[in-house]
Amino acid sequence: MGGSVHFLDGGGEMGRAIRNHDWSANPLGPPDGWPSALKIALGMALNSKFPKCIVWGPGLITLHNDAFRPILGDKGNVLGRSFAEVWREAWAEIGPIAERAYAGEATFVEDFPLVIDRYGYPEQCHFTFCYSPIRDENGVVRGMIDTVIETTGKVEAARQLRLVNGELGHRIKNTLTVVSAIVNQTLLSHDGPEAREILRQRIGALAQAQTLLTDSSALDAEIGQVVQQALAPFRTGRRRFRIAGPPVRLSARQALTLALAINELATNALKYGALSVPQGAVDLGWTGGRPGSDDPFRLLWAESGGPPVASHAGKGFGSLIIEEALAQDFMGESVIRLDPEGLRCELHSRMSHLGAGQGAQA
Repeated sequence: MGGSVHFLDGGGEMGRAIRNHDWSANPLGPPDGWPSALKIALGMALNSKFPKCIVWGPGLITLHNDAFRPILGDKGNVLGRSFAEVWREAWAEIGPIAERAYAGEATFVEDFPLVIDRYGYPEQCHFTFCYSPIRDENGVVRGMIDTVIETTGKVEAARQLRLVNGELGHRIKNTLTVVSAIVNQTLLSHDGPEAREILRQRIGALAQAQTLLTDSSALDAEIGQVVQQALAPFRTGRRRFRIAGPPVRLSARQALTLALAINELATNALKYGALSVPQGAVDLGWTGGRPGSDDPFRLLWAESGGPPVASHAGKGFGSLIIEEALAQDFMGESVIRLDPEGLRCELHSRMSHLGAGQGAQA
């Protein structure tokens, strides 16, 4: 048989796999009896370093080269299987393109979006590919060759660049708006040296949050990092804070607002609440769910061990940030309660409202 399958020579691992595969139950039969058009096309594909897949006959029998294997991911051994079965999750989109190739029309598609399942979960990908008909010696189309390269990384990089450019201008505008609000609210309720100190602290908290965002090329921030950075000025090493929660991504706007809200809560606790006495403590925790889903998101700031809770007259900057801005940017509900055991602040939203592209509108 060796002399009759020289078209597999130089075909790498897939050439050896095709040679050793049991073809007895496959409509193609043993490779030495394959049609000349298939042998020639497959030999060229196997010796190419570009990802190529031969699809042959009415059963869409799959044969591919080594370079095509990363495209398949964990789909396993697909030799001899139907191309439509291998890509059944995307066949509604690529099936009509394959039909055109079988009708004799070559097609070229650039950065084509497809949701595929090659690692056990749906994955948004992009591919640039060409489906070309394979004709026999009589000019009859017997199959097609899929020449393909994955462009998911390129498409995502371009999308990220567009978002970054838009987000940069948006962040500058938002920051100026927040600074203006901080100045106005602080000067309305404080004056003299106290106003200067409070203004310095609030703008410092804003700067800390901005540093977290600008230190990363991402358009969002992980909530744990936001919390830790916002609380950094209040940590004394006495374990006054108990913090717990899963990784959750927040949009840039949400990260800024949450950092300001936590700074206000901690400042209030230091002046009047749990952090004003040695035995006081703060529990800060959050729960989430599947990213992008309607699963609930909940964050709770709960003080304990502090002095008796007293209501403070007026609605200051902290209340405006927590009850209005926080609720708006998280597209949910945020409330402050003066419970007997200590001040509590609760934020409720949904996972679909969190992360880059969400909660970012001014």
